[in-house]
Amino acid sequence: EEKLAESGGGLVQAGGSLRLSCAASGFAFDSSDMSWVRQIPGIGFEWISAINGGGDRTFYKERVKGRFTISRDNAKNTLYLQMNSLKTEDSAVYYCSKGWLGTSPLRGQGTQVTVSS
Repeated sequence: EEKLAESGGGLVQAGGSLRLSCAASGFAFDSSDMSWVRQIPGIGFEWISAINGGGDRTFYKERVKGRFTISRDNAKNTLYLQMNSLKTEDSAVYYCSKGWLGTSPLRGQGTQVTVSS
C-alpha cells in the first residue's frame, strides 16, 4: 500500500524556519517525482515545489523561491522541505504528494504550519 506521512510542522514566528519531512512507503520512491502542496483556508490547494526522482531538478513557485528548499534522501525514502524566512502568509497545512504536479490523490495527513507575526 502506498503511503505518505508528513511531519515537522508547528508554530513559528515570522522570519523563523521549519523543516518538513515526508516519509514514503509502498512504492518506488527513488524513481518518483515528488512535490509539496499546501492548503490555505478559504483559498484552497497551492502547488509550491517539486523535485524529480534523482533530486537534480527542482521547481519552486515564485512566492517561495529563495526561501524554501526541497530535497530528498532516497536511501531513507524521505522528502524534505526546508522553509526559511517564513511569513504569516505561509501558514497552511502542508502535504507531500507523489508526482511532479502535486495533483495525485496520494497524500498524507498533512502537517500544520502556523507563522505568527
